[in-house]
Amino acid sequence: MTMRVFVAGGSGILGQRLVSQLVARGHQVTATTTTEAKLGLLAELGAQGLVMDGLDAMSVGEVVATAQPDAIVHQMSAMSMTRAGKPDIKHLHRWLTRTSRLRTEGTDHLLAAAEATGVSHLVAQSHASWNGIRQGGWAKTGEDPLDPEKDTVARAGAAAIRHVEEVIVKAGGAALRYGGLYGHGAIDDQVELIRKRQFPLVGGGTGYSSWVHVDDAASATVLAVERKARGVFDIVDDEPAPAVEWLPYLAECVGAKRPKRVPTWLAQLLAGQVAMTMMTERRGFSNAKAKRELGWQLRYPSWRQGFTEEPA
Repeated sequence: MTMRVFVAGGSGILGQRLVSQLVARGHQVTATTTTEAKLGLLAELGAQGLVMDGLDAMSVGEVVATAQPDAIVHQMSAMSMTRAGKPDIKHLHRWLTRTSRLRTEGTDHLLAAAEATGVSHLVAQSHASWNGIRQGGWAKTGEDPLDPEKDTVARAGAAAIRHVEEVIVKAGGAALRYGGLYGHGAIDDQVELIRKRQFPLVGGGTGYSSWVHVDDAASATVLAVERKARGVFDIVDDEPAPAVEWLPYLAECVGAKRPKRVPTWLAQLLAGQVAMTMMTERRGFSNAKAKRELGWQLRYPSWRQGFTEEPA
């Protein structure tokens, strides 16, 4: 069934792929951007582009009212190099300030606009890459809580993610915990650091991450929209892996030298506690629920295949 789908944040790395896939499946798409300069890009993708400030309740309400959608997809973030600068794990609370606001205030504005216009279903972006809670097995599920990052600089960002999940699920929608996105320019900043040998292995590299190609993340999102999915889903590939496996492999795929190794005490001193635990203690995630309930099939079941064909 053809739907009118509103994509908040449609000009981002994932938003663009999502818009393309929705249009290809026959849906009528309205997508937002924060700048008029990207309206042409959205038009080329087949969407009606509108400028919206996700932190302005009036702007959000007016644009959603104009679109009159059947479903809303929340893909707003501000983690690009142009918006947030280079990734800064040591000062994550500062680097993620605007993104955290979009996950709290922005989510609330979209929910209010949905209620005002009678939109019954929302799908929102959450995160599940290296933030699995540090206890139990190495692959967490949508039923497991995320690491609350208590007493770390990631605490505010973790709270913002919890807010998204709680209010979206309460409203009858779906929160999609995307793994680490790669492909189509998604990790250019990380690849640059790897090529400069500024992305080292920490300690034994025993911390797990989960990855997902941006095209696979988009296809899962389309299914969540079409099936009116409810609840929390981990949108990751089949192979959560420790840093000691994926980081050297990614370096090889992009033609870089093997990453240096640094001890945990030095990593904590230079990059902070979050970076140290990310590389040594974190858990990955399982996609079993997304496959079972959404009927999701991955083009890239493993980062090994994806990094080889299209790492960035």
